[in-house]
Amino acid sequence: MRIGVPSEADPDESRVALVPPVAKKLVNTGHDVAVTAGAGTGADWSDAQYAAVGCEIVDGRDGVFERSDVVLQVRALGAVSDAPMEPYRDGRTVIGLLGPYDLDDGTLDELATRRVSAFALELLPRIGRAQSMDVLTSMASVGGYKAAVLAADTLPSLFPMQMTAAGTIRPANVFVVGVGVAGLQAIATAKRLGARVRAYDIRPAVKEEVESLGANFVELDLEATQAATEGGYAKAQQDEFYRKQREAMTEAVGNADVVITAAAVPGRTAPTLVTEEMVDGMDSGSVVVDLAADGGGNCEPTRPGEAVAYGGVTIVGPTNLPSQVSHTASQLFASNVTNFLDNVLEEGRLHVDLTDEIVDATLLTHDGVVRAPHRSGGVDAA
Repeated sequence: MRIGVPSEADPDESRVALVPPVAKKLVNTGHDVAVTAGAGTGADWSDAQYAAVGCEIVDGRDGVFERSDVVLQVRALGAVSDAPMEPYRDGRTVIGLLGPYDLDDGTLDELATRRVSAFALELLPRIGRAQSMDVLTSMASVGGYKAAVLAADTLPSLFPMQMTAAGTIRPANVFVVGVGVAGLQAIATAKRLGARVRAYDIRPAVKEEVESLGANFVELDLEATQAATEGGYAKAQQDEFYRKQREAMTEAVGNADVVITAAAVPGRTAPTLVTEEMVDGMDSGSVVVDLAADGGGNCEPTRPGEAVAYGGVTIVGPTNLPSQVSHTASQLFASNVTNFLDNVLEEGRLHVDLTDEIVDATLLTHDGVVRAPHRSGGVDAA
């Protein structure tokens, strides 16, 4: 196979879909790998490092698309706002985060017309066999870590308790809302930094995971209707539930020096969990890091991509934290995407087996047909 790694379409994206150590494995198994010159620079991988493992360095993005049977990208199509259609050649394959929930019918039709096989990694089913390919889990873990570090850097006081000659410094109180992969990593990182951590999620089943990390689980007198999907993700609730939830959370937010929110439902606007009134109850100097900012935010005053002052509270709304840890994030992404590639290759060639639930769940277009399984109910992507 001829595998291509173009530079990312979004100039603010620092990650790269394939790193030299992983590219070497592909080259050693007989594949040709072409990489846009400078594609890895943002993640601290040089052209010389790619060339040293046998990759071809190509000037310009279009040259990579022209040479490639399979294109590997971090973010493309619906995952990149206002980006024109990439120059995918007829009959080619693209694998990456493709923003399936934001793809319009016209784009899908164009991909089908070009007979492009488009695999959206956001739609991977949560099954054991797909764990090694699970880009969302890898990136959420990086994002959760970075969120806690960002909060510690922004807070005008220390996270850990310290005994000094000048007196005792109390530990910071961190409250994490939404205990998925990102939330759990934020808890673990805040604990390692010495903070006192509490957490809340609508899924009671995560209480044991929270407590295993040394944090306290906040139990609210509320009962969610079907709190989790079959895949284990938090399920969207009715507006009345969120209203009662906000009322019950007010005290926990007000007692926190740092609030990290990580409650997102794929394909849906993020639920508002932290209101302006709650933020008003926080002490001056407190910090909110809203990991759901890209989906509208869990915190009412959040502005995606900005850090804003609301009263005396700093509210940070990052939209792509993994890109800020681009070297590590790219290593993880490259391993995930090549594991996925291995799953769809047979004797070194692309083999689209629609009876494979991983293929069936992620394949948006193939052989001139628009499939988009996440729209037809073919996969539980919530």
